[in-house]
Amino acid sequence: MSMSSHLTELKKKHEHLSFTVEREERSPATDRMHIKSLKKEKLRLKDEIERLTHS
Repeated sequence: MSMSSHLTELKKKHEHLSFTVEREERSPATDRMHIKSLKKEKLRLKDEIERLTHS
């Protein structure tokens, strides 16, 4: 997998997590621990994207 396609996949996953977090936060039956884990994964992806684009 090329660096470009890897970054594209990471960005897609990050965007999907953003959408999922927003949807979960609007839901009345929200599991706060689940949202917290989604946000951690989203942050991990963001950090990896930053690391790869600035190296």
